[in-house]
Amino acid sequence: MKPGRRLPPSSSGPLPAWIEAFLDFCRVEKGLARNSLESYQRDLYRYAAFAGTAPGNPELIRRYVDSLYDAGLSSRSIARHLTTLRNYYGFLVRDGKVAEDPVGSLPLPRTWKKLPKYLNSEQVDRLLASPQAATPIGLRDRAMLEFLYATGVRVSELCQVELTAVNSELGLVRVRGKGNKERVIPVGRAALKAVQAYIDSGRPALLKGRGCRYLFVTARGSCMTRQAFWKLLVGYGRRAGIWQKLTPHMLRHSFATHLLERGADLRSVQTMLGHEDIGTTQIYTHVLKSRLRNTVERHHPRA
Repeated sequence: MKPGRRLPPSSSGPLPAWIEAFLDFCRVEKGLARNSLESYQRDLYRYAAFAGTAPGNPELIRRYVDSLYDAGLSSRSIARHLTTLRNYYGFLVRDGKVAEDPVGSLPLPRTWKKLPKYLNSEQVDRLLASPQAATPIGLRDRAMLEFLYATGVRVSELCQVELTAVNSELGLVRVRGKGNKERVIPVGRAALKAVQAYIDSGRPALLKGRGCRYLFVTARGSCMTRQAFWKLLVGYGRRAGIWQKLTPHMLRHSFATHLLERGADLRSVQTMLGHEDIGTTQIYTHVLKSRLRNTVERHHPRA
């Protein structure tokens, strides 16, 4: 479902137009990614099909939430639906279309946060060594894996990194993340070395004289896609003997976890990951608790 698609003709009243205005606001002013826009659109179309022309009020929202539970949705999914409605009605209040937010007084369903899955250092070493660096594709893949683990960027950010965004002398890279916000992340020497080897030998062989502003390219001369990278990551994981469900986000989790294990502070990790809210980064506090326990056991006289 693409953003901009209109509601079915059976929908009447101001709701369809308001939804389109909200999606335009998210697209143009907030600069949300396409996946976020599509998620908002799906949630709001479902709400519009339930609410019809009824004005928004807390009782209507409660009945809508009940319908989501009846449909078998998880607490996490229902919390996402309510967050969508809060953002939507917050926009309508600011725009003067409604007097008050009917969702604001409703608590979010309690969701149990899963601890992030990550690789240990030995697994990471095996994974990074799995591409055959003797070929252009192997050089590219090793550079991508090294870069992903060294920076903790999202896979969408990895694929969209531009060639001019990497400053090898300063050891920094500029990435554009959620909401079109730019941040600067330090890059380690091992990753920079792998990227430079790819730029010198692998990238020209793949482009064959064609131009492309993106750093990581395919044999067709275009930038690497998220789906293609995910597929090659799984293949390299199996080659490295990692049979668990390996995802690009697992390397992002590994980056954050290993930094915290070695003494990095949560605020620095938040900045590098591009989290707006420190609460999002706090999913990694299991590492801090583990380190705290080890500190007590090592240093307390009666531990």
